[in-house]
Amino acid sequence: MRKLIAIAAAGLLALPAHATGLDIEIAGEANGTVHVDLFEDVAPEHVKQITQLAASGAYDGVYFHRVIDQFMAQTGDVEFARTEGGDMRRAGMGGSDLPDLKAEFSDRPFERGVVGMARSQDPNSANSQFFIMFGPSPQLNGQYTVVGEVTEGMDVVDRIKRGEGQNGAVIGEPDRMVKVTVTE
Repeated sequence: MRKLIAIAAAGLLALPAHATGLDIEIAGEANGTVHVDLFEDVAPEHVKQITQLAASGAYDGVYFHRVIDQFMAQTGDVEFARTEGGDMRRAGMGGSDLPDLKAEFSDRPFERGVVGMARSQDPNSANSQFFIMFGPSPQLNGQYTVVGEVTEGMDVVDRIKRGEGQNGAVIGEPDRMVKVTVTE
């Protein structure tokens, strides 16, 4: 896995000339495909990193480890929240071998279906994790990088297994991204 990510980072893995989206095949309580339109004009570096990770297969088999009802579903911990070789006790603490990204804040609001980059308290710490909004959360506006929005399959997102408690930790078997494909 790390080798694939390194190859993608070095630019040796062919990506579509103009990536416009992702198709995310989800399995678990939610089964189906979600299409995300990516905003290259709003967050070009974040979109580049997400598409590199998707093209390398890094997102395949990654769980939705943090899901808070009426707020968001978070995934993308390619280091720990994996079906193979992961450590769910550390889910949400990992990232990829690619460098963290400088924030690309915009005036795009966090509404239902918007996809944002997860990060620590440091605004310049986004790496591989992202989240999909179940509903509007204006408190995130201008605080997190918006990278895209769901244009098909929001009904699938709505069925993702919810977590418990304030942190939304999923108990038992979380839903997962089976395959993430870059679309043109």
